[in-house]
Amino acid sequence: MGSNRLNAVALGNNPADLLLKNGRVVDVVTQTIYSGNIAIADGLIAGVGDYTEAKEIIDLQGAVVTPGFINAHLHVESSMAVPSVYCTEELAWGVTTLITDPHEIANVAGARGIRYMLEAGRSMPINYYVQLPSCVPATPFENAGTVMRAKDLVACMDWHGVLGLGEMMNLPGVLNEDVEVMQKLSVFRNEHRPIDGHAPGVTGRELAAYAAQGITTDHESVSWGEAREKLRSGIAVWARQGSASRNLEDILAGALAEGADFSRMGFCTDDKHLADIHREGTVRSMVLQAMGLGMKPLCAIAMATINPARVYGLNHLGEIAPGKQADLVVWDDLETLKPLKVFYKGRDALQSVAEKRRTVEVPGALLETVHLGDFAQQDLLLKIEDDRDYPVIEMLPGQIFTNALTIKGDKVKEFIAAGYMSYISVLERHHATGHIGKGLIWGYGLKRGAAATTVAHDSHNLIVVGQDALSMETAVRELENLGGGYALAEGDRVVESLALEVAGLMSIMDARNLTEKLEDISRTAHQMGVAEGVDPFISLSFMALPVIPKLKITDMGLFDVTKFEFVKF
Repeated sequence: MGSNRLNAVALGNNPADLLLKNGRVVDVVTQTIYSGNIAIADGLIAGVGDYTEAKEIIDLQGAVVTPGFINAHLHVESSMAVPSVYCTEELAWGVTTLITDPHEIANVAGARGIRYMLEAGRSMPINYYVQLPSCVPATPFENAGTVMRAKDLVACMDWHGVLGLGEMMNLPGVLNEDVEVMQKLSVFRNEHRPIDGHAPGVTGRELAAYAAQGITTDHESVSWGEAREKLRSGIAVWARQGSASRNLEDILAGALAEGADFSRMGFCTDDKHLADIHREGTVRSMVLQAMGLGMKPLCAIAMATINPARVYGLNHLGEIAPGKQADLVVWDDLETLKPLKVFYKGRDALQSVAEKRRTVEVPGALLETVHLGDFAQQDLLLKIEDDRDYPVIEMLPGQIFTNALTIKGDKVKEFIAAGYMSYISVLERHHATGHIGKGLIWGYGLKRGAAATTVAHDSHNLIVVGQDALSMETAVRELENLGGGYALAEGDRVVESLALEVAGLMSIMDARNLTEKLEDISRTAHQMGVAEGVDPFISLSFMALPVIPKLKITDMGLFDVTKFEFVKF
């Protein structure tokens, strides 16, 4: 748009395209609320004041207006919904900007998968940004669908919507100056691009060395002490509240008790189920939770808007001021945060979605991604001998961290028979190599049958947990037939399944049907014994992530994350 017209509207010499009058405007810079009319021209805010002329006028009758919320770090694929469906749900709850890291689909399909996510997201009335996946695969201790090197990332850097580098999970690679890791970091650092971190539990000199490589953000803190040290190291902290990892209260309660400054903090979901988003939103629910802990409402709103905008260099977003993009949310009040209207570039985003949802065709190659090698039932079970000690993954409710147990073989058999423990296996599903990692797991809670999924962070091989070989094979075969997804089986019977046909990660169903199906299969899993406090599939998916302590499993075997080596037994 020409600056002359914007000036004319700002000066009151030309009518605005849209005037939102009689609003209570939230200024996130001074953290105050004032009355005013918001004049919008060609998708930008021309001014806030006593404007009266516009082609369209909406009387807000004293409702609260904030900048559109920003979800500062997320993986769309973890919702199990394609971008068009996911974005619609975020918009419904006032989020107008997404900072996405498509490393889930990149681990399956590389640059082709990233391009699909970008194009699909950009077809929606939302700011859809990408941080390019830095670790595909996350480690050399698993087999992913592809490998993305520094040169592959450079080829994607200038795609429209790409901001910077996604979470750097390879801490040893950074500390030991792995050539490929350092090349990735230097390319984005030299371009002054934001670099997301991933440093769970990292402190002291290791954190200093990690931060010194240009790490901009981190979302892995589980306590205020950890978050505070990262802030002191120059790293912005995103308080995470997802479906499996819920760290917001532990971080913010401590920060509030100390009277900390929140200007380098924001909110993110990382991984959140569509059903949870549909019920309460993402950032909106975190703002409410922060206020419930005693945070001043406008401080919480600043965390949801201007703070991440500044950290990511999105200077056109995050506040209500002249020249900024007109991404605005009208709320009933600050106590309930019920969204009344959501505007993207000055247009009603929800009406735009309802009128015509543009869809991007899914490439055929993304619909055929489950390729298993030959295996027999007994190949899925770890062979147990009575007089041997066995390492066991212990799941922790509400966390993606695990503990490592050691249990004698005869007790292992007793615990499995009693339903206290399960077998767990990971099958390589990209190249039909036949690799199967086998182990044991405590805390999942399954009493009978088996559960399987092709959502298995981050390489997304096929992970199956069960009480017997037949049930496990039945669940695995069902996913092979579906092209990926979730499956529950008992004996030779498929109890319930859900197809996630797009890269074995996402469904093409609409939000209502997908949400109902997700809730149904989760409910059935709990009926089969999955423990309360354990999300049957999201929690399970993190058992294959060999960058989160302590004990995990990949298609190559049990992995000790603290030692960064395979467990021999």
